[in-house]
Amino acid sequence: MSKTALVTGILGQDGPYLAKLLLEKGYKVYGLMRRYSNPNYSNLDYVGVTNEVDFVEGDMTDEASILNLVRMLQPTEVYNLAAQSFVKASFEQAKVTTEVNSLGVLHFLNAIKFSSPTTKFYQASTSEMFGLQHTNGYQDENTPFHPRSPYGVSKVYAYWLSVNYRESYGLFTCNGILFNHESPIRGKQFVTRKITDGVARIKLGLAKELRLGNLDAKRDWGFAGDYVEAMYLMLQQDRPGDYVIGTGEDHTVRDFVEAAFKSVGISDWKKYVVIDPQYKRPAEVPALKAKPDKAKRVLNWKTKVSFEELVEMMVKADLKRYGGK
Repeated sequence: MSKTALVTGILGQDGPYLAKLLLEKGYKVYGLMRRYSNPNYSNLDYVGVTNEVDFVEGDMTDEASILNLVRMLQPTEVYNLAAQSFVKASFEQAKVTTEVNSLGVLHFLNAIKFSSPTTKFYQASTSEMFGLQHTNGYQDENTPFHPRSPYGVSKVYAYWLSVNYRESYGLFTCNGILFNHESPIRGKQFVTRKITDGVARIKLGLAKELRLGNLDAKRDWGFAGDYVEAMYLMLQQDRPGDYVIGTGEDHTVRDFVEAAFKSVGISDWKKYVVIDPQYKRPAEVPALKAKPDKAKRVLNWKTKVSFEELVEMMVKADLKRYGGK
């Protein structure tokens, strides 16, 4: 029998790239969706897999629906990518962030425990869990957590719950501690896509300025298409484990802005950028940089797309959306 995978967050950024990878490997892919009157399939359309995914309805905050879904599908693998993942919004929407990001994981783990104990479970963890902590400027699997947002706190709960169910009940659970990963289908509320969309609009004469917050924040940015390969590889190992996934390089938001403008031939980018205090977080995380040695050693995984290639890829896609070249 072919393997089956249930992917939550199928309409987001990572879900479509992961679905494409799994379909290419012969999986039957189920995509979990809440009931929408008009679902947005644009991200799945972008990678060309909309018609190949089987959509199933459920809600991360509804324990009964998750239990019934796992009991019915008996999936070989579950990839839990669903989350309220916009960090700034988590300060204003702490309750819903907690319900989806924390309790949703509890519902899935209990469903697997009681109804499908051989199912392998991938939990999308995040570098935001580290917050201010680092080890000689890097974060790896041994770096302590110090989250600086309700989003980060909710993900720490989910991380340790996944570890606990692995240690307590022998479930095959893996945490992928992914650092910032972007793509042309990243939501516009995220700073990277906000930048590339803004640069495209400025280049085409559709906008005159780009309003941003903290340009000094440093992040380890990679391509989402590379990172879903790491998710898949984690669940193919003989033993479950937790892995930091990133490039090992960091760049400031300013670097990202400069690279985006450079890709369209604009060197005097500063005259287009306006610093707006409303986009700054109540508690900032100044720098995040991965040390993915374990992933390289155990999973034989590494990034393929460079920082500059990623930025150019995103800007080109946004130019194309507006009819530019």
